[in-house]
Amino acid sequence: MSTATHDTNREAPAKPTTTVGKAADYLDQRTSIGVAVKEFARKIFPDHWSFMLGEIALFSFVVLIASGFFLAMFFEPSMALETYEGEHPANMHGQLMSVAFASTLEMSFEVRGGLLMRQIHHWAALIFMASIVVHMMRVFFTGAFRKPREINWIVGIVLMILGLAAGFTGYSLPDDVLSGNGLRITDGVIKSIPVIGSFLSYFVFGGEFPGHHIVPRLFTLHIFVIPGILLALIALHLFLMVLQKHTQFPGGGRTDKNVVGYPALPVYVAKMTGNFFIVAGVLVLMGATMAINNVWNYGPYDPSPVSAGAQPDWYMLFLEGSLRLMPGAGTEWVILGYTLPLNVLVPAVVIPGILFTFLIVYPFVEARVKGDDKEHHVLDRPRNVPVRTGLGVAFLAAFIILALAGSNDLIATHFALSINAITWVFRVLFFVGPVFAYYITKRICLGLQRKDRELVLHGHESGRIVRYANGEYIEVHTPLDDQERWLRVNYEAPAPLEIAPKTDARGVKRKGYGADKRWQGLSRFFYEDRVAPVTPAEVAHSHGEHDEPNGHDQLNGSERQAVEAGVGTTSREH
Repeated sequence: MSTATHDTNREAPAKPTTTVGKAADYLDQRTSIGVAVKEFARKIFPDHWSFMLGEIALFSFVVLIASGFFLAMFFEPSMALETYEGEHPANMHGQLMSVAFASTLEMSFEVRGGLLMRQIHHWAALIFMASIVVHMMRVFFTGAFRKPREINWIVGIVLMILGLAAGFTGYSLPDDVLSGNGLRITDGVIKSIPVIGSFLSYFVFGGEFPGHHIVPRLFTLHIFVIPGILLALIALHLFLMVLQKHTQFPGGGRTDKNVVGYPALPVYVAKMTGNFFIVAGVLVLMGATMAINNVWNYGPYDPSPVSAGAQPDWYMLFLEGSLRLMPGAGTEWVILGYTLPLNVLVPAVVIPGILFTFLIVYPFVEARVKGDDKEHHVLDRPRNVPVRTGLGVAFLAAFIILALAGSNDLIATHFALSINAITWVFRVLFFVGPVFAYYITKRICLGLQRKDRELVLHGHESGRIVRYANGEYIEVHTPLDDQERWLRVNYEAPAPLEIAPKTDARGVKRKGYGADKRWQGLSRFFYEDRVAPVTPAEVAHSHGEHDEPNGHDQLNGSERQAVEAGVGTTSREH
């Protein structure tokens, strides 16, 4: 009877000798974390500058948390009134104000580094929102939201909405004139909601506006609730990114089944670390040299002062502009005893609702009208999806127009223009501008696609003119290399959906035909105007037409006469 033996001669792994090594070994033996670290270290990340946009948002959030922790230790979220006795600033001495406003002044002038931290925090919030918006633009225009990343796209949208909420709640805490006006507008928006608006306002403010509870409630939301949800969603966002592998831009050798790039350790982690210190350093420099939100220039909140130049932070300007452009006359209706104030409800609720609804449903609509159920890991070039690019530019144009409209009073005062004329110009632009932007963008994309076809079929113009023995002149074209050709031909140009006939073989109307017909119409909107990529057969057919003369085309003797012409000469058509 044989017995199993254990090899006791096998050498045991060497024990670590350094303090860090011993600590890592201790932790690994009890948690097996080394497996996760090893897996992450081998994770491949593509190398492209645009992928750093999301990191800027992440690192700005880290700066926000750090600076916000400092500020929370000195801010008093109370609306109780007191007389300010501080020496600085002089214009605030002896004024009646809330404790929240007074603590903001004390934090700015009495706490060492307090004003620096306030300004770093505010600039970090602005950069945080800007990087989120630009990052989402990159994701949208390149199609990074496609399967399997639809959930992560929605997570990103929720992060953006929470960023808006975090910015608004933080902006309102000092209880100065600007933040108080913003809260008053919020109160009006809440009350514009039919039937339940007044009850919601009482619930939010703890009574009639402004009440005594709104600043403490906003403080709780700003430092506890919203950051907690943001942290959870950021962790989910990063987990899904690692789980699904990173997208990559098109190029030779890059497919939906691989990732071309560098490993996380040491290359990508080193880049991320350097990027963090750059972002943090820039934010500190901005906070130290660029004054922002100097609340003592406006004073504590008082509903009576009304002046030009009162704008919220840039990411809320589109809401401000929407409210300013909406006409007032004839937009308040009374239905069954309830007032329906469309002049507030439409610009502050409906228009933002349309924007965020478009962002949420677009990935599913595009997949449906394309009939696409495949996974996509290689990004689109925006020119190859002209309708998506056009729609994105159209919504971006509407956002910019509304943001400019939110500063119509500043435009009027700085350029000595009529504010009524400016308002009417923006009202017209809001409807005309996005349509014009969509049309122009789509035509530019289609033109760039046709240019790509021309380059693949004929190559780059070289400016060299060659004369053949028969007297024919041609311009020699430089062929594309493999990488450049791959970039211009490796994309999809789907045709509009085909649907089953209206009736079956027995002449009975097919169930669901109406819905199919509507989806087909939408599919035609997306894909009827398209430029198909060049096929290998087309390349073979066009090869040699404008190529450099080679072995069998050599000209000899007096027949071999080439005339070099200046750059800019056009080739003849064949």
